[in-house]
Amino acid sequence: MDVSPAGYCRVAQAGNPFKREKKCYPRAMKSLRKIAVYWGYATVCALLLGGSVSRLAAQTPAQTPAPQTPPPSAPVGPDGAESGASKPNAPMQKPAATTSAPAQTPPKAPGTIRSVTNIVFVPVTVKDRQGRLVPDLHRDEFRIFEDDVEQKNFHFTAEAYPLSMVILIDNDLKAKYASQVDASLASVLAGMSTADEASICRFDQFFHEGKGFTANQDLLLTELKRTTLDESRPSVAPPGGPFGPPTINGQAAPGVNQPDAYPSTQVIGGQHTKTIDDAVYAAAQLLQDRGINRRKIVLLISDGENGAKFNVNPYANVVKELLRYNISVFAVAVGSGFSERKFTRMTEYPHATGGDTYYALKRETLDELYSRITEEARHQYTLSYEPAGTDRSADYHTIEVRVEREGLKVTAREGYYTSGLQK
Repeated sequence: MDVSPAGYCRVAQAGNPFKREKKCYPRAMKSLRKIAVYWGYATVCALLLGGSVSRLAAQTPAQTPAPQTPPPSAPVGPDGAESGASKPNAPMQKPAATTSAPAQTPPKAPGTIRSVTNIVFVPVTVKDRQGRLVPDLHRDEFRIFEDDVEQKNFHFTAEAYPLSMVILIDNDLKAKYASQVDASLASVLAGMSTADEASICRFDQFFHEGKGFTANQDLLLTELKRTTLDESRPSVAPPGGPFGPPTINGQAAPGVNQPDAYPSTQVIGGQHTKTIDDAVYAAAQLLQDRGINRRKIVLLISDGENGAKFNVNPYANVVKELLRYNISVFAVAVGSGFSERKFTRMTEYPHATGGDTYYALKRETLDELYSRITEEARHQYTLSYEPAGTDRSADYHTIEVRVEREGLKVTAREGYYTSGLQK
């Protein structure tokens, strides 16, 4: 017996060499019962097998095959044909690996990392023995200390900054000095550039806010000419009662400018009711949002008389506000008696904020001083640094600036409050 190509058994018989042997292949099932049992058993097996495969597929996480990188093309020879592809001995390119790799987050581009730093800005004025500005200093000639700790990393610029200035004029001068100031006010504009801005305000017992900041010198000149100082020395109190303007603790209510139809100050127990501290505080509030790209100053023109107990804002709080907003006070003291205590505020505010004090006895002196003040404020050196090596939990920090060159006077603010740092 042998096997045919079709797989059937065959035996050699006479007359029929390809007769099939019954026992060599399955016989057909003639019983319906056997057929039904066979197909039922096959169906059940198929269902059970299909359910197992479905559960296995659900439990196995789907893996997306990583894209295959096509093999690099063969280098092209000088004749334009692929070198190596046309040569029988050229090495075959290996197929790229098909293993999947975890996705990686691309690195951030340079410049997208942001950090918050606290920067201290220190305007510095340097003069020689004759009081003239020294404009040729360099960074390596400066040294800056915070809380007696030298700050090595600081930036330096001698760039001129535009000014934002509150011209704060004493509205209660003696007649002689009031007329001198009146005649000189137009000269304030002589030292201003087209990039500067100013707001003209007055004070006595109350603060009289002007019309806001403007760089239009024609408007400023018109407003200055309309500023008529009160030359009276009244000894009666302002009218009160239901017909007077609203006040709080004897001071003008916020946003209310007191009219000039009644006396604005008085003398009580030998002390004048003029309030320099409140006036400087109000000027600081006007300057606080003028921006760090401008030099913010208060030009205080007064005889220095100040009724300390009539001020709502004490001196220490006013200095804190000035330092918080990087505001310098430049004072022009008018009147006689420069050695008297009435000029205390005219020197204290400039000393604490890095400004300066000028004394004037006549109109010609005033005209010259205004231009000197604006020039000095605009051309200050600016040092800026990020504090290092000091106690950052403290609110107030002292500042000292030194220069290596001999015979120079350095003027800078005495310190700063951490709540006023630029971020």
